Amino acid sequence: MVRILITAARRLALKIASYGVMHLGVAILVAFAITRDWRLALAVGMVEPVFQTLAYSIHDRVWHRIERRQRLSRLEEASEAFTARLDVMAPREQMRAHGHPGHSHALPGSLKQVAAKTVTYGLMHFVVAVSVAFALTRDWRIALAIGTIEPLVQTVFFTLHDRVWTRIEGKTSGRADTRPASSPAGLGQH
Repeated sequence: MVRILITAARRLALKIASYGVMHLGVAILVAFAITRDWRLALAVGMVEPVFQTLAYSIHDRVWHRIERRQRLSRLEEASEAFTARLDVMAPREQMRAHGHPGHSHALPGSLKQVAAKTVTYGLMHFVVAVSVAFALTRDWRIALAIGTIEPLVQTVFFTLHDRVWTRIEGKTSGRADTRPASSPAGLGQH
């Protein structure tokens, strides 16, 4: 159990760190393209990603909770379907419990979920980017330009980052599922 918690904490720290590095590079380049001033670009590029990484961590935790609820709701739906087939839960009882027939607890399909996650990330990023850029430049035009362009570029990179980490987590959990139960973490295997 402790090993699982350490592994999960390490993976989350790596995910957040890789996001921070990616964000830093993109923020500096976009800020320089807009301001043509390396000092201002470095200031925006160094400060804004710190706030964005904190916001990203919160955003990511919220979406993990949503995804966890989705998995749990699918299990609930499967158990309700199973009990309904066994006539343990009558259709009238299902109607009473859910308020209408055909109710589903599941969230929209994966494409819709990816789109919603990306849109919420983009909105959060816009607000943080404009706020930080304005605090550093005291110029609304530059702040709005940075706040508009930089999040669009970051949103593309965020989606790519998220997909890479989804694959990494899928491969890691796939390896954990294939380990023999009698040999924790592959110990004793030849």
